[in-house]
Amino acid sequence: MFDLDRWQEIGQVLRRRKLRTALTAFSVAWGIFMLVILLGAGNGLQHGAEYGFRDDATNSIWVYPGRTSVPHEGHAVGRTVQFTNDDHDAVHEAVRGIEHITSRFYLEGQFVVSRGDRHASFDVRSCHPGHQFLENTIIVGGRFLNDLDIRERRKVAVIGPTVVAALFAAHEDPLGQWIDVRGIPYRVVGVFEDTGGEGELRKIYVPISTAQMAYNGQNRVHQIMFTLGDATVEASRTTAGEVTRLLARRHDFAAGDKAAIRVSNNLENFQRFLDLFRMIRLFTWVIGIGTILAGIVGVSNIMLISVQERTREIGVRKAVGATPGAIVGLIVQEALVITAVSGYVGMLLGIGALELAARFVPRSDFMRDPEVDLGVVLGATVVLVISGLLAGYFPARRAARINPIEALRAE
Repeated sequence: MFDLDRWQEIGQVLRRRKLRTALTAFSVAWGIFMLVILLGAGNGLQHGAEYGFRDDATNSIWVYPGRTSVPHEGHAVGRTVQFTNDDHDAVHEAVRGIEHITSRFYLEGQFVVSRGDRHASFDVRSCHPGHQFLENTIIVGGRFLNDLDIRERRKVAVIGPTVVAALFAAHEDPLGQWIDVRGIPYRVVGVFEDTGGEGELRKIYVPISTAQMAYNGQNRVHQIMFTLGDATVEASRTTAGEVTRLLARRHDFAAGDKAAIRVSNNLENFQRFLDLFRMIRLFTWVIGIGTILAGIVGVSNIMLISVQERTREIGVRKAVGATPGAIVGLIVQEALVITAVSGYVGMLLGIGALELAARFVPRSDFMRDPEVDLGVVLGATVVLVISGLLAGYFPARRAARINPIEALRAE
């Protein structure tokens, strides 16, 4: 393996067939290059999909009311289903496995929020304390809403950093200060950060009970959401069915009426994305390995041609005492040089292309951080080495079987 004369001889052989060697090496390099690019693109798409779930808990179920589409026990089609606070409490008490639960009472449109001579328009979101865990809200100052705020209908608010910047001076601490939300004063009890983007940073959270009282909501609820801890997808489906049947009994609609309520199972949706990208990765490996194997077959064919062209040379070597092992080692080493070097170059070019894409291509919600991990790179390297050995072994075995006398007679 470390015989200098052998390495020099391999170099001379490759230089004599420059075009053939270059084309064969290019096919191998292209195969590993495409494998790295495809794997990186697949990872980028997966990161983009995961980024889309960043703001909401992936183990959550969201339930929305709708209109009935199926006649049920004498009731006409088209009845509006309206959730109430009692529905929230019933789901919380009757359904097993719920970790955090919240409901929303929608406050439509932008609310003019002011403090002194400062004012701006923001979204106001009314909810329960459990909402913090549904939206992955990160408290950076003070606290989030609590159960006492709900029971006493307190006029308190938790605000995002954009609201802080608009209503308070740089040196001011917003905690404990009062802001006016469409004519109603709220005391700021917390400041939050959110990974959901600029839109989420403009939110103001207030207790749902306060909003229902202040904005004529009575006991209406527009949405019920809850998390399920470490539940499996199958368990989440069971829970979603249990919630559907409970609400169907409470509002007297058919449990199988898909339009009466809409259930969005984030755990199921997230698992569906993971399954999709698992299939994409498998497809990528099939295409990439297929491309590499095409290059390896080219290497094997080139080595067969090389053995045929060097029949007399191999015969002379065997006539002067070269062993079959020495002949096999020479041919295998030559094939290994072509595959390993060209594969390594293709791998570096692929990784370099992904780095350039990550640095200079603008990020989007669909493609983020296209990269390959070290394990994949090492795995591809092992595949290349094994493929190079196989590509050279069969032509080498044929060369080792050449009869010296017949070889010397060959033209």
